[in-house]
Amino acid sequence: MKPSLVIVGAGPRGTGLIERIAANAPELYAGSGLDIHLVDPYPPGAGRIWREAQSPLLWMNSHAEDVTMFTDETVVMDGPVRPGPTLHEWAAIDGRTFADRQLQGAYLSWVHEQAVAALPPDVTVHHHPCRALRVSGPREGRQQVWLEGRPRPLLADLVVLTIGHLDAELDEEQGELATYAHAHDLVHLPPDFTADSDLSSLAPGEPVLVRGFGLAFVDLMVLLTEGRGGRYDGDTYLPSGREPVLYVGSRRGVPYHSKIGYDWTGERPPLPRFFGPAEVDALLARPEGFDFRRDVWPSIQKELGFAHYHRLFTVHPERTAIAWTDFEEKYAAGEAAEREALVTSAVPDPADRLDLAALDRPLDGARYASHEEFQDGLRAYVEGDLRRRHDPGNSPDLAVFLGLLSVYGQLIRLGDVGPWWHGFFSHLASGPPGPRLRQMLALSRAGVVRFVGADMAVVAEDGVFRASSATVPGETIEARALVEARLPEPTVGRALDPLLRELHDDGAVETPEGLLRVDRSDGRILDRGGRPHPRRFALGPYTDVRTPGAFTRPRTGGPAFRQNDATARAALVFLRDLACRAVA
Repeated sequence: MKPSLVIVGAGPRGTGLIERIAANAPELYAGSGLDIHLVDPYPPGAGRIWREAQSPLLWMNSHAEDVTMFTDETVVMDGPVRPGPTLHEWAAIDGRTFADRQLQGAYLSWVHEQAVAALPPDVTVHHHPCRALRVSGPREGRQQVWLEGRPRPLLADLVVLTIGHLDAELDEEQGELATYAHAHDLVHLPPDFTADSDLSSLAPGEPVLVRGFGLAFVDLMVLLTEGRGGRYDGDTYLPSGREPVLYVGSRRGVPYHSKIGYDWTGERPPLPRFFGPAEVDALLARPEGFDFRRDVWPSIQKELGFAHYHRLFTVHPERTAIAWTDFEEKYAAGEAAEREALVTSAVPDPADRLDLAALDRPLDGARYASHEEFQDGLRAYVEGDLRRRHDPGNSPDLAVFLGLLSVYGQLIRLGDVGPWWHGFFSHLASGPPGPRLRQMLALSRAGVVRFVGADMAVVAEDGVFRASSATVPGETIEARALVEARLPEPTVGRALDPLLRELHDDGAVETPEGLLRVDRSDGRILDRGGRPHPRRFALGPYTDVRTPGAFTRPRTGGPAFRQNDATARAALVFLRDLACRAVA
C-alpha cells in the first residue's frame, strides 16, 4: 500500500502546499509513490471563499499585480524556487486592476492544475467533494479521516489541515441578540462570509443597523445596491428603489484606509531595522514571556517610524529641517520621548509626521452636534483619505505599508500576539480599493448609507434594535434589522467545523485568543503538553502562525510560502522514512 497524505481544505493554502510538495519531491521523495487525498466540498484551487460561483460584482481587495501563488528569490526557505505568473500576468489584464473574485477563482483553479501536473508520476491526487468530520488514530500510527456520508474513513499516514476561514457558533452576545430577534420577529444576521449570507430579509427602504466597517461591509454594500439594480453615473448613485438604508458604525467608526493608488519608486527602506530576527529572538528567550503592548509594540512603532522618515528624508528633503544622517543617528539612539521631540524639530509640517494613534482611531475625542453634521464630517474624512492615499507626494505612507509587512513577517515567530495587532494591520494595510470608497461616498450622498460613529453600541429593547455612538451625543437609530458585518473569529473552541472541535476535545491546545497552537518550524499541531503531533499538521488563519492577507505580494518574502515549504518538506521526509522502513 502506498503512503497516504490527506489534505483537508483544497483552497489556496491546500494548493500552495501541493505546489511545495511538487517542488520538493525530486529532492526528498523521488520514486516512492504517494496518494494525496484532497477533502473539500468546494472546487480545488479556489475553495469556498474564492469559488467562481459567486457574484461578479465582488472584487478582490488587491491589485492584480500584487497577487501571486508562486515563489521567488525573496522567499527564505529550504526548497527550490518555482516562479510563475501573477494574477495580472496570467489573465493579461492591467496590473492596477482590482479583479473580480470569479477571475481569481479561475486563476486559482489553473494554479491547482499546474501544481498537480508538476507532481512526480507516481504521486496521485484524489479529490473528495465532501466535508471531513473528524480525525482519529494513535500518535504513532495511521490516522483515520472520517468523511461526511462515507461509512469508512480515509487512511492517512499524515493529515494536514488547510481549512481557511471558519464558521463559528454564536458567542454570548450574538446568542442573546439572535434570541431577542426570534422572539420579536426581527432580523439578525451574525458574523459570516458576506457572499454566503441570505440578504433577502433586508427589505427595501427599511433601516438596517450594520456593525463593522471593514471589507465585509464593502461586500454587503455592493450586494445591497448594485446587486439590487442600482447603478452609478459618475460620482452619483442612481437607486433602484430596492435598497435598504444602511446605518453603519464600528469601534473606529470609519472605513479602513484606502488602498494606496500609486507605485513604489526609488530606494526601499532597509527593513527590518529595529524589529528583526534579533529582537524576536530576545523576546522568545524571556523566561517570563512578553506582553505585546509593553514589550513588542514600542519596537514596532520605532520600526514603522523609521520606514516613514527614511522615505520622507531621502525623497522629500525639502520638507525636512536637518540631514538624514543626523536624523537617523539621533532617531536610532533615542527613546520614545526623545524621538518625538526630534521629529517635532526636524519635520516642520505636522502632516508629514507619523501619528499611528490618529491613524488607528481618527474619531477619538471628536463630537458632532447632529447626525447630519457627522455625515458631512465623515465624508470629508474619507475624501481626505482618498486624496492622500493616491498622491505620490505622500509616499511615506507606502513606506509604512512596507514596514507593516516586514513587522508581520517577524511577528509570525512570536505566535498569537492577540487580536489588536491584526485589527490595526488590517485598518492600515488591508483597506478597500479607492473606487469602493468613492462608491461609498456616492451612496452616502444618496442617503443609502448613513454613518453612526465610533464605538457603536447596539442594544435590543422595546421590540427593536437601537444603535448609538458618543461621536454624536444623544443620537439614537432604531431598526428592525441588525447585520454583523465581519467574519467569525477564528477560534477553535467555538468553530462549527466538527473536525476542529474533535481535535480540540482530543487534546489539541488553543491560545488564550482561541487559535490552534502549532509548531512554528513546520506546522505540527501541539497538544496541551506542548508536544507536536507526529502525524497532524495545520496551516492557516485559525492557527497561531497566521500570515498577513489572503495572498502574497511578489518579492515580499512570502511568510505563507515559507510555511508551506517547511510543512511540505517535513511531510515528505516523514513519508519517505516511513516508506523506507516498510521496504526494510
